[in-house]
Amino acid sequence: MRQTGLRAIPAVERLLQAMGETDLPRPTVLSLIRRELAALRSEDEIPDFEALLAQMHAALDSLRLQRIQPVINGTGIILHTNFGRAPLGAAVAESLSAIAQSYNNLEYDLNAGERGSRAAYLEHNLALVCGAEAATVVNNCAAALVLILRHFTAKKPRVIISRGELVQIGGGFRIPEILQASGAQLSEVGTTNKTSLQDYANAIGPETAIILKVHRSNFFMGGFVESPATKEIAKLARAKRLVLVEDLGSGAIVPTEKLAPIEHEPTPEETLKCGVDLVCFSGDKLLGGPQAGIIAGKARYIAALKREAFFRALRCDKLVLTALQTTLDLYLAGEKPAVPALAMLQLSNDELRLRAEKLLTRLRDLPVCASVGKGKAQVGGGTLPRSIIPSVTIDLSLKNPKLNDVAARLRHSAPPVVGYIAGGKFKLDLRTVFPRQDEELARVLRAAIPAQ
Repeated sequence: MRQTGLRAIPAVERLLQAMGETDLPRPTVLSLIRRELAALRSEDEIPDFEALLAQMHAALDSLRLQRIQPVINGTGIILHTNFGRAPLGAAVAESLSAIAQSYNNLEYDLNAGERGSRAAYLEHNLALVCGAEAATVVNNCAAALVLILRHFTAKKPRVIISRGELVQIGGGFRIPEILQASGAQLSEVGTTNKTSLQDYANAIGPETAIILKVHRSNFFMGGFVESPATKEIAKLARAKRLVLVEDLGSGAIVPTEKLAPIEHEPTPEETLKCGVDLVCFSGDKLLGGPQAGIIAGKARYIAALKREAFFRALRCDKLVLTALQTTLDLYLAGEKPAVPALAMLQLSNDELRLRAEKLLTRLRDLPVCASVGKGKAQVGGGTLPRSIIPSVTIDLSLKNPKLNDVAARLRHSAPPVVGYIAGGKFKLDLRTVFPRQDEELARVLRAAIPAQ
């Protein structure tokens, strides 16, 4: 039943009491109720109290799902940008808990008993794993690139870049826009598919400061293509006294082809050995750490970047630095399987199949055809776009409820579960589901597909 007139709108307190206890703060619930009621003032008819109460609960549920919370990732995409990219391991979680609950020596020199430099230990280890003279870190890779460009184009604004490397990254951000935001002026050379060393040489002028290379980490080109080797560009840059910078994007530290049947991703060490002056890359991609922008290369350039006033605006906090520090410690201690993203790449299909079969035993009495299927996992995060990793899935075939309804129920579950629909089946790729989540996954599936 619907009512008319503003008097039909119930009091905020009445609705608040009727909604009962929730797991959200009272001011948050109050704000939502007031917002929903304010929207009703422009309506010709007002729902009855019970319908209005149901509307409030639905709005509250929608708001609750927007909180950052753990998600069971059944998509098979390891570095899923929408899911926070690289998950952090147990060792990182322990170190974060310890630092978060205590004071710490973030900028205190325990040797001298006075103020010290931030992240000295971390920067030492970053340089070590990158094979660089020095390294530092800011809050993401885009920030790293902006910092580099702002510093080196302060007096000479021109940056040379191949048209074949003017890429767009996630969220609609484009490399040209990032470059222009730094105040740099672009000199685009070559064509989309072919750029020669002479193209770079012809573009160099008195206003040129940098030659920038951007690794095509989120797409690939084939066929009638050409680009000069990094060593050749480095030789040209040295001869013309220009700074050569490469944005590697994904930043693999170890040979990726040894982890899984995937292609090789250039490492910072390899790139610097080719004569590049500075590299930058993300901390939360193939490194498997937190969101961060890592810059490595020649010591005098790193020192100059850290002296920039803008550097302070981009620096990382104690938790990011701790997470990155612990991740690098795992690499240096030879404990790469403790980095979850790398461990997922190395999982065998035999291991995944055993887990899938155990899960199926928990679903036998449900009105659904559940089976072990084949998956095609991906690295994700704009990384290794040509690499498909054979994987194992739980496949659900059913008519009532429909697949889309089941997918929606799973997204609204606690914890939320996200899979994908392919070939008329709802699929959950176990490569990106942690073994410790198997019991929860079975429970959530049983709740989403009630027995008839």
